[in-house]
Amino acid sequence: MNQELSMNQAAVESLAGRRSAGMSFLRYAGIVLAGSALVAISSRIALPLYFTPVPLTLQPFAVLLLGLLLTPRVAAVTLAAYLAEGALGLPVFAPTALGISGVAHLLGPTGGYLMAYPVAAGLISLVWRRTNRGFASGALSAAAGDAIILGCGALWLAASTHAPVQADLMFAVVPFLPGEALKIAAAAGIASSFRRLRNRAA
Repeated sequence: MNQELSMNQAAVESLAGRRSAGMSFLRYAGIVLAGSALVAISSRIALPLYFTPVPLTLQPFAVLLLGLLLTPRVAAVTLAAYLAEGALGLPVFAPTALGISGVAHLLGPTGGYLMAYPVAAGLISLVWRRTNRGFASGALSAAAGDAIILGCGALWLAASTHAPVQADLMFAVVPFLPGEALKIAAAAGIASSFRRLRNRAA
């Protein structure tokens, strides 16, 4: 009798464990899809610049914010999923004058920025979680990730256009610095405020 009860209890615990794992996976998948959708929506808010093939978009802001809000692994996977969606031809990348999409867009002039997103988001999350998670540390974490995005974007553009370093900086980095500073401040402000609200609710 006791053995039968023990077997039933084990079966119930096993079922509960599988159900919990299933719910965790669904939650994880939902976060990844929602995060990649946020980046896709942000990419549609774009302002083309006549002197560079790189448009001004809100994509980096979404990447910085996700890095501050998600764990390192989830942040990196979310941005990798975003790139996979774009590579498959879904309209998630910022529109370009060349009208390219899919893998061709990833290999185009802005490919360096895009492919840096998973690394940048993961690094932001990792650094942020080793600080007091205030506004200043959030801004520094986001700035570190943004530097990776701009650096990779500039290197990729230089390799694809064979432009001199000075010209490449003017095309790929300098015009975006004021906007990036605003995005960093906004992402850090939202993340630090969200953390304070969670602490008060706990």
